[in-house]
Amino acid sequence: MAARPAMVTVTRALWTIGILVLLWACRRFGTAIGDYYFRIMILSGLSIILAVSLNIVNGFAGQFSLGHAGFMAVGAYTSAALTHYKGQAIVSSLTTLGVSDSAANTGLLGLAIALGAACAALTGLCVSLPSFRLRGDYLAIVTLGFGEVVRVVLLNIDAVGGPRGLGNIPTITSFAWVYGFAIATVVISRNLALSSHGRALFALRDDEVAAQCVGVNILRSKVMAFVISASLAGVAGALYAHYDGYIAPNGFGFMKSIEIVAMVVLGGMGSVTGAVFAAVVLTGLPEALRAASEYRMVLYSALIIVLMLKRPQGIFGRREMSLYYLKSFWSRGKS
Repeated sequence: MAARPAMVTVTRALWTIGILVLLWACRRFGTAIGDYYFRIMILSGLSIILAVSLNIVNGFAGQFSLGHAGFMAVGAYTSAALTHYKGQAIVSSLTTLGVSDSAANTGLLGLAIALGAACAALTGLCVSLPSFRLRGDYLAIVTLGFGEVVRVVLLNIDAVGGPRGLGNIPTITSFAWVYGFAIATVVISRNLALSSHGRALFALRDDEVAAQCVGVNILRSKVMAFVISASLAGVAGALYAHYDGYIAPNGFGFMKSIEIVAMVVLGGMGSVTGAVFAAVVLTGLPEALRAASEYRMVLYSALIIVLMLKRPQGIFGRREMSLYYLKSFWSRGKS
């Protein structure tokens, strides 16, 4: 039994080394590969943040949310509005204080991400409080309605472009920002899963009535899951807005939420490793199938259907890939 804490320590050390290597290498990726593949890598990182954050609600807590794109839209639009209208003034104020241009842009992006995450978290709180007694299909309908309300509201706000979308957003998102937050999202999710709050969420997922009988605070657990998940989706939205430089309400519609749910289900409900794996696969697979021309989306859908028929619990189920798991798997294979 003493081997597991040692393996956890090794895993954390590898995470630290990986982060340091990532920060060192991030400036070289833009020139080492083409813009097309670099964009796929960025979108994969954003998908990891979205899938892992939704897994907290759908996988850990056993709820069924279909409004994740709405939280992403809140983060994207609030952060983009800040940098679109006040970004130049903020950067100018920082440069007059002797701050370099790169540091000023970094500070601006950090402020925009913080605002987007805070507004998305507040929105998640407002959605979770009145709907905490709902579950299953009823919760799915409420969150689906929330996502559509956000989209329609954005379509009718001329200050953020309305149906035209919002452009002239500073393109200051980098590889380091995206994958730094992707790693942070995975670490937050795993630490939550291993904490007492995570065990409360798992109890809620398995049997809500039994969890309440043994003292789990249902309201606090559901609200916590929604707020954390929504804030991370807001981070992804802010990063996306400042990578593309343009956002439109239709980019955060119902199909975007379905795409994120598919990542969680395909990877395995409750598995962080599965969410990461499925996010990368479902982001890159449509591009890999471009050689099939007009049949690529048919093949893409067929592959997903076949996989879900053969493995309905998802690729990883509820398991996590770790050094301890690999060592146990290797030991079972040799015995």
